Amino acid sequence: MANLKELRNRITTVSSTMQITSAMKMVSAAKLKRAQDAITEMRPYARKLEEILVNVSATLDSAEGVYARKSETVNRLLLVAISSNRGLAGSFNANIIKKVVEIAKNNPHTTVEVIGLGKKAAEIIAKRGYKVLDVNTDIFNDLSFEQAGEVAERLMAFYREGAYDRIELVYNQFKNAAVQYVQQEQYLPVREVKGESSANTDYLYEPGKEEILEDLIPKSLKTQLFKALLDSHASEHGARMTAMHKATDNANELKKQLKLSYNKARQAAITNEILEIVGGAEALNN
Repeated sequence: MANLKELRNRITTVSSTMQITSAMKMVSAAKLKRAQDAITEMRPYARKLEEILVNVSATLDSAEGVYARKSETVNRLLLVAISSNRGLAGSFNANIIKKVVEIAKNNPHTTVEVIGLGKKAAEIIAKRGYKVLDVNTDIFNDLSFEQAGEVAERLMAFYREGAYDRIELVYNQFKNAAVQYVQQEQYLPVREVKGESSANTDYLYEPGKEEILEDLIPKSLKTQLFKALLDSHASEHGARMTAMHKATDNANELKKQLKLSYNKARQAAITNEILEIVGGAEALNN
C-alpha cells in the first residue's frame, strides 16, 4: 500500500485535474450554446437555397456547367478534413482521421490529397503518410461566411482548373452535445439535384434561369461549406463538453477511492503506533 505522503500528493493532483476539467466543461458549454444557435439558424436557409437550386435546375434542359462536369474515372480526389485546433474532445478528431483513412483505402488507384480545416486531424493524417496540401488553422478563430467563402473559392478554382476530379467534405454533423455523426459529403462536382416537392413551386425569374443558376451554384457551394464548418464547430464544443464531463466524473470517483485508501492507511498507521506503545509499556513493566 502506498504511504500517506504519496496518497496525499495523488489526491492533490486529482483534485487539481478535476478543477481543470470542470472549468473546461463550463467553457465548452457556453461556447456550445452560441455554436448550436448558429447551425440551427443556418440549416433552414441552406435547405431553402438547395430547394431553389433544385427547382431552377429541374426546369432547364441541361444543368451542366463548369461545376457539374463529371469525369468517367476519378484519378485525383481532394478531401477537405474539418477538425479542430485543440484536442481533449473525445473521439471528435479521431473519427475524422479514421474516415479519411478509410476513404483513401477504398480508393487504392486514386491519388488522394487532403486539405485540413483545423490542424488536429491533418497532423495525424500527414504522419500516416498521406499528402496534406494545406492546413488552415485560423478559420475557427472568428468563423464567418466570408472566411468560408474564401476557402470555397479556392476549392472551386481547383475544380475549374481540373486539378481534381472530385472534392469531398469530411466533417462531424451536430445532433446534440453527446451525439455527432461523421459525414462524407460530395462537394464538387455539384450533386445531381433531384426532387419533386420543389418542382411544383412556381417562381418568377429575373433576369433568367441560366443567369440565376450561374450565380446560385457558387453561392450554394459557399453555403454548403459554411454549414459544414458550423456543424463541425458545434460538434467540437459538444464533444469536448461531454468528454470533460466524463473526465470530471472519473476524477471525482478516483478521488473518493484515494481518500478511502488514505483513511485506511492512516488508520493502519495509527493502529501500529498504538501497538508499539502498548508493546513498549508491557516491556517496561516486565
